[in-house]
Amino acid sequence: MDDRTTLGRSSLEVPRLGVGAMTWGDARGLARLHPAKMAYGGAHGYDEEKAALEASVAVGVNLVDTAAMYAGGASERRLGELAAGRQDVVIATKFPSGFRFRVKDFAEELEASLARLGQSHIDLYQHHYPGRVSIPALMDQVADAVDARKVTAVGVSNYSADQMRQAHAALAERGIPLASNQVEYSLLHRQPETNGVLDACRELGVTLIAYTPLAGGLLTGKYSTQNRPGGFFRRVLPRYRGKSLEAIKPVVGLLKNIGDRYSKTPSQVALRWLIENPVVLPIPGAKNGIQATTNAAALTFTLTAEEIDAIDEATPAGLS
Repeated sequence: MDDRTTLGRSSLEVPRLGVGAMTWGDARGLARLHPAKMAYGGAHGYDEEKAALEASVAVGVNLVDTAAMYAGGASERRLGELAAGRQDVVIATKFPSGFRFRVKDFAEELEASLARLGQSHIDLYQHHYPGRVSIPALMDQVADAVDARKVTAVGVSNYSADQMRQAHAALAERGIPLASNQVEYSLLHRQPETNGVLDACRELGVTLIAYTPLAGGLLTGKYSTQNRPGGFFRRVLPRYRGKSLEAIKPVVGLLKNIGDRYSKTPSQVALRWLIENPVVLPIPGAKNGIQATTNAAALTFTLTAEEIDAIDEATPAGLS
């Protein structure tokens, strides 16, 4: 499988794997209580995040995803610092910066993200949550930003199949493709297969960007009742405790058995399962160079049809 593709039917060339930068940056004040920080623990710092970016780009994984909402803008600022002066980083971010958003706020949100990123344009600009705004009216504003060359490709996030179709139709009137829909998707969260989102992506020629592709670390196989995850939320959520951890042992065991054939880890097999679907592009988080290098190794092997089927059958309806 080719390690690069275009994002949906846009002109934006991307790798088959990206980097999630949700925890990057030095959050201040109340931003330190952002759900991402609370779930996954604090950032590893500038040097480690720089190492994550450099390790990723070195092997062609140059799509980095952030959002205005992450850590009160600190993630965008950090990515902007690290990408300054570089032409080899594809920047994806999401708007708005808060939950109180109106269509008329779009231009201000765009300029604020550009300033935090230190960029003159954004490669992939995504509407983070559909909310209650008029999708056609919003997409018309985003299309204006494309025409002004401030945005290269347009994406959405957490959109249903119907909302995707609305966005796709509105953009099509301006001659612009809907490039992507970023939703949660992993072996333990397979709702996109049953709620119509994956089918709509295929139908419309839209890339499904999969966030939380390792199910918050559950598919790495490193957590147990004796080895609890970091981050406040993960330590208290039921899925990281006793019976839930026991329930996914067969899945992790299968991933390990398959991975052993290729000298790969369970997490690399879980990412590869997503990558084998040409419509899907996972964006695992990476706080440091080691995590980034580990994630990128998912591009260095392929699964057989029989292995893909076995993994499919391990969680036919997901366990979340």
